[in-house]
Amino acid sequence: MNLVQQLINGLVLGSGYALIAIGWTLLLGAARLVNFAHGQLYMLGAFVAWAAMDRLGVSYFLAVPIAVIVLGLLGVLLQLMMLRPVMQQNLTSLMIVTLGFGYVFQGGAARIFGGNPQTFVSPLQSANIRFGEIWFTWQDVVTLVGTLLLFAVLWLVLNRTRTGALVRSVAEDPKLAQLFGINASLVYVGVFVFECAAVALGAGLVAPRSPILASMGFDEVILTFVVVVLGGIGSVGGSLLAGFGLGMFTALFGALVSPAYTTAAAFLLLLAVLVMRPRGLAAK
Repeated sequence: MNLVQQLINGLVLGSGYALIAIGWTLLLGAARLVNFAHGQLYMLGAFVAWAAMDRLGVSYFLAVPIAVIVLGLLGVLLQLMMLRPVMQQNLTSLMIVTLGFGYVFQGGAARIFGGNPQTFVSPLQSANIRFGEIWFTWQDVVTLVGTLLLFAVLWLVLNRTRTGALVRSVAEDPKLAQLFGINASLVYVGVFVFECAAVALGAGLVAPRSPILASMGFDEVILTFVVVVLGGIGSVGGSLLAGFGLGMFTALFGALVSPAYTTAAAFLLLLAVLVMRPRGLAAK
């Protein structure tokens, strides 16, 4: 086993995990909402970008922004349809509704795009960079850099801007925030738009690594949940750290033991961390 290569693989995997999880980090942490259709949104983002390339003939570099815009608009629609349970912060209703949306998205995608696996081709995925026995792709570089930039922007917005203060105020008590003149429904629309757009970006950068199909998304929800909880719910830096840590763990465990047991091992790791630090890695 080439240890350096596995560490690079872990860094790449971790950046993908963190990028897919960033929307849930904001939604579950800052806004204190849930969306169990997150994995299906990832699937839709991948298929929208694929369809833009396959059926509209656009390039990969245009297909990904198209997917981001389409999923952002879908975020507006989702928020408007779930306005009442969102404003009441009724997590039980939101769990049921978003699970239902997930199955609707999955069935709709199977109907529109077919049930067969499709190849989402990125020109960056085939462009390798080699240093002796060590190699990675330009897709890996773009994913890593994009993840770091997006997390940095989100952290700055949440902690250094009035917009971030509004999001935190609405999360604490939307009714009280409205009494102070804050448009809580508009804030929630912004949060849902960011979640959907961010997961579409994640799909555009991560999905080219393997075939895409309508039934995917469940593993992404599980791994996203692990990243958000490990990092500490609501912690942007913690989610980034947890994503990289989980990627390293997955790469090394798969190389040393077996890739078939990585999900089970990831949950054992989650349980061990939560026993020692119940509020996650970023807890103070």
